[in-house]
Amino acid sequence: MKIINLLKQDTLSLSFEVFPPKTETSFESVKAATGEIASLHPAFMSVTYGAGGGTSRYTLDIAKDIKEKYNVPSLAHLTCVSSTRETVHEKIAAIREAGIENVMALRGDIPAGREGEDRSRWDYRYAIDLVRELRECGADFCIGGACYPEIHPESADQREDIRRLREKVEAGCDFLTTQMFFDNNLLYNFLYKIREAGITVPVIPGIMPITNANQIERAIKLSGSFMPQRFKSLVDKFGHDPAAMKQAGIAYATDQIIDLYANNITNVHVYSMNKPEVAEKIMANLSDILGK
Repeated sequence: MKIINLLKQDTLSLSFEVFPPKTETSFESVKAATGEIASLHPAFMSVTYGAGGGTSRYTLDIAKDIKEKYNVPSLAHLTCVSSTRETVHEKIAAIREAGIENVMALRGDIPAGREGEDRSRWDYRYAIDLVRELRECGADFCIGGACYPEIHPESADQREDIRRLREKVEAGCDFLTTQMFFDNNLLYNFLYKIREAGITVPVIPGIMPITNANQIERAIKLSGSFMPQRFKSLVDKFGHDPAAMKQAGIAYATDQIIDLYANNITNVHVYSMNKPEVAEKIMANLSDILGK
């Protein structure tokens, strides 16, 4: 099922994100974890591509397993940075062959050691290049794109960021998923601005439950996320106690989701990080709201 068709309902639905294993030896454990999350019957599940495409060979295997074994719609991530057109065409063909209908088109991280290269020689420099490729390949994909409620780390300002986002949507994105954020007001402000700019496709908020203090530095590095004082106080109080921090982080994420739904946002994507217990607890916290 195409994700765009799942975004038209009025009741709250949750989706979860998982990532493929870094090594072949951990493949079975990751597969088991994704299976546990899929058994919760989320709206859909997305499978990341891995930094630089290093774990890309597992992405499709897991996405296909989620779809066929658990009957949960899957969203396969695909990155293009520094890849050749031939390589990307091969990946697209494999996705089509697997029967995957949904693709998250991303630029991806610049591979280590290649930051200073002349990117004008690359076949793909930005996510918009991959979106166009997916639209022109002849497959009827539902295409997702990423967006930043605050600002993309490489953008000069939010106005430029939104202009580029509109171009990406016009190239063929059916929906957008946000990077993580910890202050819902940032999302509401962002949504107002992009709607004013003519971006009308559905936007799925991305929520990351911070379940240990070590995640915070990485979260800020990945997304440049603003940490509100309320969240900082939570970390100061519970960060030294792993069990308490996990419970508090899940509670904070749950509260964000409830506030989003109270403000008529019905689809939320949770960066569950291959942690079935986190996904299960969030769904349990929202059981009556979800009707499950």
